[in-house]
Amino acid sequence: MRRANIRIRAEISRFPILYSSRITGPGKRNCVGAKTAKFLYMTKQTNSKDSGAEAENTIAYQGEAGAYSHLICQQVMPDMVALACATFEETYQAVTDGIAKLAMIPVENSLAGRVADNHHLLPGSGLHIISEHFLHINHALMGLKGATADQLVEVFSHIHALGQCRNLIRRLGVKAHAYHDTAGAARHIAEMGDPTLGAIASKMSAEIYGLDILEGEAEDAAHNTTRFLVMSRDEVIPPPDTDTMMTFVFQVRNVPSALYKAMGGFATNGINMTKLESYQLEGSFQATQFFADIEGHPDDPSVKLALEELAFYTTKVTILGIYPKSPFRNKVDTDG
Repeated sequence: MRRANIRIRAEISRFPILYSSRITGPGKRNCVGAKTAKFLYMTKQTNSKDSGAEAENTIAYQGEAGAYSHLICQQVMPDMVALACATFEETYQAVTDGIAKLAMIPVENSLAGRVADNHHLLPGSGLHIISEHFLHINHALMGLKGATADQLVEVFSHIHALGQCRNLIRRLGVKAHAYHDTAGAARHIAEMGDPTLGAIASKMSAEIYGLDILEGEAEDAAHNTTRFLVMSRDEVIPPPDTDTMMTFVFQVRNVPSALYKAMGGFATNGINMTKLESYQLEGSFQATQFFADIEGHPDDPSVKLALEELAFYTTKVTILGIYPKSPFRNKVDTDG
């Protein structure tokens, strides 16, 4: 019987995380997690059957333990084990290769805009969007146990988090350092053991790495929100009577006003397009792909008509997912 690779499972308080050793094979992926003294490591070899059962209960995310992608995994899929992956490519590949059943992918933030990597990776991943979720990003300033905010000289975090906490950084007069990941920044200062170093990350990171929260609500804007998509190998289409979102990418024909005409079908059929973005393909300034979200189910007659008109003015249309509309959208519409 074929033997699977050695897996390392860490149980940290109530946060189950799956760490894997280097995964050999196609693509030579490497999904790893932070290694600190607090982790309880238990290695085991599993056969292919056991490995498959474990994968069915695993959701992959990009980042280190305590990242916001990890936090949303815990909120949305609390019974699943979270698999930390170093890159977005490895996160998609974990699902493609059956190491994980699902992937949690951030696609846009209300302050920082789109996550450009994923707009390029999503269409070629071969995976399907099965749900969307929104997470309020609540940054916290943290330091070593017993440290105070006044002691801090330097603060580490992801470049976007630093930009979202400018007022705090200016008020404290600290030097800001960009780090690859908010949770990674928390791990870094925990490992350094210097009370003059702080990090801006999730409160979950402070708990995982044994840090004190020096200030909560560190972000400048209260509306800081990130949208995540859950990706699966299997397509799951909701019933026609469900409030539905549809995400697709398309390329227009090389004729005058092609984009205007392609969009006309959505306007005349009363379809709400909530997102339309363009980006260049393969470094060419002549080849443009458009990423779109609409409200509606493909079985709706109006949506069918709009898609038929879209197809007439495009060279390629790829449906990335048909999935339930998040209740967060209705809340935003009501509040607005």
